[in-house]
Formats: sequence, structure tokens, C-alpha cells
Amino acid sequence: MYKQFSRETRIELAVLIRAGHSFKECAAELGMMKSSVTREVSRNADEHGRYTGAAAHRRHCERRTRAKLRSLKIQNDPFLRRYIRRRLAKRDSPEQIAGRIALEGKYRTVSHESIYKWIFNAAPELKQKLRRIGAKGKYRRKRGTKKREKERDEGKIKRIDTRPAIVETRERIGDWEGDTIIGKDRLRRLTTSVERKSGYGLIAKLTAVSMAAMHEVLGRQFKDIPKKKKHTYTYDNGTELGQEDGMLERIIGMEVYRAYPYHSWERGSNENWNGLIRDFFPKGTDFATIADEEIKRVEKNLNHRPRKRLNYLTPHEVFVLGMEPGAVQT
Repeated sequence: MYKQFSRETRIELAVLIRAGHSFKECAAELGMMKSSVTREVSRNADEHGRYTGAAAHRRHCERRTRAKLRSLKIQNDPFLRRYIRRRLAKRDSPEQIAGRIALEGKYRTVSHESIYKWIFNAAPELKQKLRRIGAKGKYRRKRGTKKREKERDEGKIKRIDTRPAIVETRERIGDWEGDTIIGKDRLRRLTTSVERKSGYGLIAKLTAVSMAAMHEVLGRQFKDIPKKKKHTYTYDNGTELGQEDGMLERIIGMEVYRAYPYHSWERGSNENWNGLIRDFFPKGTDFATIADEEIKRVEKNLNHRPRKRLNYLTPHEVFVLGMEPGAVQT
């Protein structure tokens, strides 16, 4: 049975050699093959041919360390390091970066664990580029139940459970979810919309909390979206959309549905999108000080970020270019 040398067995071997035993006798005493003993002495004896246990083990460990360093892909590939740094600057996670590397095929593949180890051991200055673990969902509202819903005129709105069943499957492009992100003064907000299949999102500043302002922003955003990519729009119960949706349906060219009060998880795609946006604009941000160009930069960044559920394609590639996440594109 094959048996590896340890520090203790190396010391024992050195004692046997000093006592004058042959390699065959040493092997029998240690329960090893003679060839293993011969190879061990040849590899780890000093330059004068002397074999001592502690020194032999030290040489073994040093050789293993050198071999391991040669095998570390990131440390030995400056182009790969530059690529990872560039992706981290865009706020991609190590898992997204590793998935994208495998998809593109430009560099040797690495695992996201290797990227984390490289950051923490060799490039600690990049820790600040890592998105905070557990931040997703931090700003979600508390869950409630339908019992909390007050009586209202249901004839003017359509509830989420009346949507076509195909919306839940994410089989098609064109089913959207929307919400707003509240700023520091609660008056200036961001309107957020995201397409369920691709994760492609839209962001715009809302300068007034009113139905007219909201309709104007959404109308402008969806004006240039192709009709075939607009089927349904699911929103929460915010006062900024008023109490009826017929006018909004005409403005954006989609069937509009409302989630139940306090049921933010019914719009899970939008909650996730808002969480990604909050990484750039934390809670308490004064949106009056944020330029429209900065908002567009964040929107572009997120739409070009690879996603695990899309097989590491980006929302832009799926929504705009029509690439299918089920198959790697060449």
C-alpha cells in the first residue's frame, strides 16, 4: 500500500540510515517500498548527500510551495489580473467574473474561490471593490399579509394573480416590474423598471411624487422599446400611480397589474434590481445632488454586468442582442 512520508517518518528514516541500515531494511521497517525510500533520500538529501529528517522535510515543503506558486493562475498571468481588476471596478462579483471568463474563453478558467483568495492574500486593496455580502434585500419592506389590505375599488386595477400564466415562467421577453426608490427627502425618487427574463433595467429620476410625473417618465422610457418587448407591467401600490391604471396602459402600451400591499416579494425581479441600484446609491442618498448622467452610468453598468442565472451573459446581451442564456454564444 502506498504511504507518503511525513516529518516523523523522515526523522525515523534518518535515524535508521545513521544506524547503518540499508534502504531495503529501512523500507521494511517503515512499511514502504524500497523505491520510495531511495527516491526520498535522492530528493531531499543535502548537497553532500547527507540525509537528516528535519532538513529533508523543510526541503520537501519548500519545493511544494514553489510548485504551488507556479500553478497559481492569477499570480502568474498579468493579463488575467488586469481583467479581474477591471471587472471588480465595475462592481462585478468574483462569481460573475469567473463565469464570464469561462464564457468568453480568452483566459484560463479560474474559480471564484481562487479570485477571493487572490484578493485577500495578494491584493487586499481590492477588498473595497467587493460588494457587501448580505446587502441584497436590506432595504425591502416588511412583509405583510392580504389581511392588511384595505377595501378599495378593485374595478379600476388588475391584481397580480390575474396576470397571464406565462409571466411566471420567464419564457418570453416583455414582462416588466416597476417601483420607486425613495431619496433622502422622500420627495425626489428614482423610478425603476426591470424586464423579468433578461434582467434588463431602466432607471430615471422622478422630481415630483405625482401620477402625472410618473406617467411622463414611464412614457418617455418605454417610447423606444419595441412593441414585441412590451407585454405586461407589474407595479406596487404606490400613490404616485394613482388609483386606476387605464391611462398608464395607453401611455406605455402594456397591460398593467398591481401587486398586493406589503407583498414586495411578488415583484422579486424588481426588488433585486433595486438592491443592485442601492449598491451605488445607498439609503439616505439625496437624489437632488445626483446628475442624470450618473444615473445613466449606473444603468449601463448593471445592464452590462454578467448574471449567473443568464449563464453569465449580460442583460444587454439577452434583451437587446437576443442571445439565449441556455446556450453559450460564439
